[in-house]
Amino acid sequence: MNKQELINAVAKKTNFSKTQIGSTAEALITVISGALRKGDEVKLVGFGSWRKNRRSAREGRNPQTGKAIKIPAKNVVKFSMGQGLYDLLN
Repeated sequence: MNKQELINAVAKKTNFSKTQIGSTAEALITVISGALRKGDEVKLVGFGSWRKNRRSAREGRNPQTGKAIKIPAKNVVKFSMGQGLYDLLN
């Protein structure tokens, strides 16, 4: 499901306009992204939580040549599934 399909599904379920749902989705993404950028953890009880995690630098291999390369450290987002989502999927 892409962003537009999500907006359409939520609009159909809630009877709000696609424009309202679209602007709400944009605001939600902006707020979550801002919180993660600051290093805060975002928790939606029953669904899951996102947190910023630092991946350390490591050595990798170029798959075409087999030559060793250095992969720099970077920030990534880690998602942990909440119990409600876990129960729904399993």
